[in-house]
Amino acid sequence: MPESVSVRCPVCLRAHQYAAPVHPCSCGAPVAPPLDPHAPATPVTHRSWDDEWVTVRCSACDRPAPWPHPEVGCSCGTMLRVPVAEADGSRDAPPAPARPPVRPAVVRTARDTVLAAARHLRRLGHRDVRRADIRPPSGILLSAPALLAWVEPTARPADARDVEYLWLTALAQSCACVHFTLAGYTDEARTRAGALGVPLFVLDPAGTPRPVNEHADALGGQGPPFGSDRL
Repeated sequence: MPESVSVRCPVCLRAHQYAAPVHPCSCGAPVAPPLDPHAPATPVTHRSWDDEWVTVRCSACDRPAPWPHPEVGCSCGTMLRVPVAEADGSRDAPPAPARPPVRPAVVRTARDTVLAAARHLRRLGHRDVRRADIRPPSGILLSAPALLAWVEPTARPADARDVEYLWLTALAQSCACVHFTLAGYTDEARTRAGALGVPLFVLDPAGTPRPVNEHADALGGQGPPFGSDRL
């Protein structure tokens, strides 16, 4: 279990005991950002993607991964960003794509769905993930260099037209594409994705992407670009 530190609110001077939440590494080991007990907490006055993440190295497999920056809410209404110790292998992470107001371990909201998909893309090596300017028929498009990702957080299974729209949009941008959904895919969507080379993932209740087709399976050990799926 991570050690707790005393966090003092600079606004009302109340002290709080705080322990960073533990998240599983892709190897399965529990990982928590190491907190700096000597640096002061800072109020969060505005949200910036650049400040929302830190990179934490797993002590079991030595693999670095992005984690939400630790925060704690004070009873006076101030949200405090808890400093992370640099000496333990953490550093500022590259810009993150989308961050919900809370960081649950399971998918409960549309923002949780987007966060889970964006985190998986970062694990695949895409570091500049952000919300795309293009609005899909439903859901949200995320973009990164040479990549478009459609995240569908509704209970509607993706169909063949969704796959074709994503593929054509990515083709116009000269990039690869990938699809994430909560509700799965129709048989026609899987067939069309197989023909077009579009990786399909289903997000389980824990926010873990499960590959649906062979193109998604092929991404497991690769970073960008997507090899045969490059458009």
